Amino acid sequence: QVQLVESGGGLVQAGDSLRLSCAASGRTFSSSAMGWFRQAPGKEREFVATINWSRSSTYYADSVKGRFTISRDNAKNTVYLQMNSLKPEDTAVYYCACRRGIAVYTTVDEYDYWGQGTQVTVSS
Repeated sequence: QVQLVESGGGLVQAGDSLRLSCAASGRTFSSSAMGWFRQAPGKEREFVATINWSRSSTYYADSVKGRFTISRDNAKNTVYLQMNSLKPEDTAVYYCACRRGIAVYTTVDEYDYWGQGTQVTVSS
């Protein structure tokens, strides 16, 4: 069993930066792929970024490529999402997710464990 707790969300202005953190409990974190997803009001949950267990592979949604960076610290059981040049359309609840596996995974259905989410609001 893995428990995930996100933090770092907030209200910022367009162009600002935020760093989200996701702390994981459980002994399988270091062998798990991690992902960030987001869900805006009235929309489906969508993929944002993913990183594999060894940090050798990352993958991003086109909408955030070049602005967001995913990273992880296996010693701290934590995954991060650095978000720069934020836009109003980035406003959403951001969720981290976890699953066993050596690859990167980009769909909601591929993940087994989810955090409770953290709100990010970007004003124009």
